[in-house]
Amino acid sequence: MASNSPLIRLPVIDFSKPELKPGTPDWDSLRAQVRQALEEYGCFEALFNKVHLELRKALLGAIDELFDLPLPTKLRNVSKRPFHGYIGQHPEVPLYESLGIDDANIPENVKNQANILWPEGKQSFCNTIQSFSEQVSELDQMIRRMVLESLGVEKYLDEHMGSTKYVLRVMKYQGPQTTETKLGLKAHTDINMVTILYQNEVEGLEVKTQDGEWINFIPSPDSFAVMIGDSLLAWTNGRLHSPHHRVMMTGNKARYSVGLFSVPKAGYIIEAPEELVDEEHPLLFKPFDYDQFLAFYYTEAGQNAKSALSTYCGV
Repeated sequence: MASNSPLIRLPVIDFSKPELKPGTPDWDSLRAQVRQALEEYGCFEALFNKVHLELRKALLGAIDELFDLPLPTKLRNVSKRPFHGYIGQHPEVPLYESLGIDDANIPENVKNQANILWPEGKQSFCNTIQSFSEQVSELDQMIRRMVLESLGVEKYLDEHMGSTKYVLRVMKYQGPQTTETKLGLKAHTDINMVTILYQNEVEGLEVKTQDGEWINFIPSPDSFAVMIGDSLLAWTNGRLHSPHHRVMMTGNKARYSVGLFSVPKAGYIIEAPEELVDEEHPLLFKPFDYDQFLAFYYTEAGQNAKSALSTYCGV
């Protein structure tokens, strides 16, 4: 069984440079770093000062208050998509609970969701969630633009960006109250396009390399974890890596994390552009509907598969 290696660390890429724009030397340099990191690890640590420290602190305070709500209140957090609403009280992962907010970058959507949880209103929560989501979505768009440019398929940029929406998930992992390491969330790949995570100072996130080593992600108040999902892996015809990751908890402190997920819209068919399919790179995945893949992913077959994506639509 692979063990954690203290000698390996995820690449760190700095997006905080002023006037970072396409076509500049700084942009081209970062684009090369992003491509290399996503090919090798499928994940990297991003420095991004657009989300100022005060907003990050306010965010962690807001989700602490959110999880303090009574369970019947949290159960009002529902979604038409499976496992996009409240998740908790699961015997396999008893330390984990989370809530989701669709289109969290749009003020009206956040307000509607907040009013379900706080009928009297919670404007400070709405402002914090929406502002964070809007600013982190800019990082997502930069990364995806760099990916498409690096692959020479930037002509699909508008279609690609227009095919997705944003889901914000706030997550809490209870400290197991022991020095023994306990499972917070089992190893899995994400199935969306891109995941961007921010968290408090409590460690727990581990990312698996292609060589089978587990890398501990060391949280920093200045950085985000960026991770590729199966949908972007399929869209790029396997050019990038979608990494397995898990959460392992120890000690008394709770781990809070916030993930912004770029998710294909309902009805969108994920299909690799013809430019990315050739003799050297034969088609790896049949075109698929994201919602149908999502439904399969949460079946017993999907959960037990070594790769749910390959099992569902592999060529």
